[in-house]
Amino acid sequence: MGSGAEDHTSIIKSVIISSFYWCYVLSQVVGGVATQAFGTKCVFGWSQLATALCSLLMPLAAEFHYAVVIFLRSIQGFASGLTWPAMYAMVGYWIPMTERSRFMSSFQGFSIGIGLTYPLCGFIITTFGWPLVFYTTGLLGVGWCSLWYILAFDTPQEHPRINTEELHYIECHIGEDVRKSYSIKVPWGHIFRSLPVWAIAVTTFGRIFVHYIFIVNGPAFMNHILKFEFGANGILSGMPFLCSYISSVFFCYIADKLLLNNMMSLTKVRKLFTGLSQVIPGLLICCLGYIDNITFLLTIWFVSVIFITASYAGAMANIIDISPNYGHSGAVLAFCQTIHMSASFLSPLTVGFLVAQEVNSNNHYKDKILSSTSIPFNRFIFIIH
Repeated sequence: MGSGAEDHTSIIKSVIISSFYWCYVLSQVVGGVATQAFGTKCVFGWSQLATALCSLLMPLAAEFHYAVVIFLRSIQGFASGLTWPAMYAMVGYWIPMTERSRFMSSFQGFSIGIGLTYPLCGFIITTFGWPLVFYTTGLLGVGWCSLWYILAFDTPQEHPRINTEELHYIECHIGEDVRKSYSIKVPWGHIFRSLPVWAIAVTTFGRIFVHYIFIVNGPAFMNHILKFEFGANGILSGMPFLCSYISSVFFCYIADKLLLNNMMSLTKVRKLFTGLSQVIPGLLICCLGYIDNITFLLTIWFVSVIFITASYAGAMANIIDISPNYGHSGAVLAFCQTIHMSASFLSPLTVGFLVAQEVNSNNHYKDKILSSTSIPFNRFIFIIH
């Protein structure tokens, strides 16, 4: 295989990986507007159903042409981009201020999903072959959507099974500004001009860039550089994300305790955990390329991913802190995500470019990196997830 073909393969893989995130970023504001018009239950539920159905079609698309894979992943990205604004819009109506940091840890449920999916997919690929990965995850997604429509409601007032005491507690603690926001039109102009909103968006860009290096390229690094088989690769790739959920609960619990005991102001708490989520992982990821001991490397890897979750007690929780002033947290998140989630597709594109350059310029790494281009395209589709 010539270097031109190798570079072309690397670029195709990078485009496949990043195609999800292009549309993910583009749909953020759409998600905020759609949530305001249709509510979280509808927007979140239908977007997840679309993602699951595309997963079911992915094996057929991979057999047909990689362009179809890009198309389906673009649909998945657009649909997934609707979900975060929808979730944030619901938080303002349901969660009292003093409990929001702890509740934000529930958003780390995606870390549990990643942590369980990697070893599950490694087992399925080794035992049954790669197509069953997409059929399994797709069917699980469809089943989840059914439960969502039965159990989820946009506001406490709409929930048919909530008791009077719980409803009264929520209404007394969410704040008058949130109750008024039921009928407030989202002032997009004020959001675009808000310095705190821009600060959250720009600050979080770096964290997302680092995080998606682990999410997207982690399994490929484990397989092609560290030479782990798919089973071990899945377990090792997923383990730090399972730990991430536990760490996010811990960070958010500490943040709420600091606030409840008046040990720190709200602003200082948010700044502290934002710093922990970005400075420590940023420094540690710079060290990974210079560590020869695999055990030490994996330890640094795990610690980096774990500290990233401190953001849910920092900048990500701050979105909900400031959003009642503008009407809806989902709209503020949509704007912030449009900025900082651009890192989600810039990250894999950057890796693809650097890998191609490394192949051409450094014979020491050439043998290791070129091994990725010999993997059948269909099996590579597992790696992008």
